[in-house]
Amino acid sequence: MKSDWEKAIKILKNDGLVILPTDTLYGLVANVDSKKAVEKIYRIKERDRSKALIVLISSLENLVKFGIKLNGKEIKFLEKIWPGQVSVLLPCRNIKFKHIHRGTGEIAFRMIGSKNKNLFDLLEKVGPLVAPSANKEGFTPAETIKEAKSFFGDDVDLYINDGSKKGEPSTLIRVKDGTVEVLRQGKVKINI
Repeated sequence: MKSDWEKAIKILKNDGLVILPTDTLYGLVANVDSKKAVEKIYRIKERDRSKALIVLISSLENLVKFGIKLNGKEIKFLEKIWPGQVSVLLPCRNIKFKHIHRGTGEIAFRMIGSKNKNLFDLLEKVGPLVAPSANKEGFTPAETIKEAKSFFGDDVDLYINDGSKKGEPSTLIRVKDGTVEVLRQGKVKINI
């Protein structure tokens, strides 16, 4: 019998949506290349359409796909904090990903390491995933699959249960023009 994680690969490669445990909270995920799935996320979350989405990656090489160029100092910094529960806003003006950055010119990325085996393997097989929290806009993120189902019901193709997931969101920083700015302290404390 196929595991839920194996089912998720097929669903995500075919414009579907999955709610699964990330390294922080439950996320509502879709393939970054599926404009159809990304638009569905905005619709079912009732999300402000001008807000960009976070993207989960499995390696620094994934950033090349988005046309992101980093200097040596920026790469060294990212290698210190990633993988980990730190989301990093990076400049991305690539028109191909406007459905994700929504014209803001930047996308928040978070690298998942092999310690989170199932999610890491999924990212390796599917590629980067948009992964906003599993809740309607303005509500607290779902801590259980039952709560997630109460938000989204049949609008999501697969729910992967990992018990209760609660805690602080990721730390959010911006890396731009060689400078680092902390926008939100979360699970990982960063001192600049």
